[in-house]
Amino acid sequence: MKTLGLIHTSATLVPIFQALCEEHLPDVKVFNIVDDSLIKDVISKGKLTPHTARRVVDYVGSAEAAGADQIMVTCSSIGAAVEAAADLTQVPVLRVDQPMADLAVQTGVRIGVVATLPTTLEPTSDLVRRRADVMGKDIKLTSKLCEGAFEALMGGAPDQHDEMVAEALKALAKEVDVILLAQASMARVVDKLDEADKKVPIVASPPESVKYLARSMK
Repeated sequence: MKTLGLIHTSATLVPIFQALCEEHLPDVKVFNIVDDSLIKDVISKGKLTPHTARRVVDYVGSAEAAGADQIMVTCSSIGAAVEAAADLTQVPVLRVDQPMADLAVQTGVRIGVVATLPTTLEPTSDLVRRRADVMGKDIKLTSKLCEGAFEALMGGAPDQHDEMVAEALKALAKEVDVILLAQASMARVVDKLDEADKKVPIVASPPESVKYLARSMK
């Protein structure tokens, strides 16, 4: 039986990915490493620092030492550190947002990225641009930050968060061919949208990444 190591920056992501793995990876053993101080440091510093990046690399190394046949880091804000870790690891290491970015580039030319944190918006946007370059495709990227939504969610006002994200999705849908959700915490908002508001595909990283792993870990 193969083993998948998941590295999270929030405990709230564990049940989300656990459910997806049970659905798509029933024959894979899964373990989780969680450290929310990583994302807290990125938010407080406004960027991924070398110190935090080193810690991410160390966690990836720990997952490899624990016997993982493949490793995925589920936070988009620390994507650059994940790519660095991949070069130092003997097993495949995946950014959670790469399968989503690849799907978006394959789907359309006008691509929208929505986030509630600036520290996530830029890394995801940068990844989409680079994946488009790899595929040799010219794209038009539109990035949208839902200012205040993350604070509302963390402050115990999830309905306010969901309303702000929903409005951003509705507005962006008029301008693009496909929309990426830069954070896993935003995915639930899509289920609350009316069908009329889902004018373009809205892609979230958790399901796309686990589907990718289901193909790569066969």
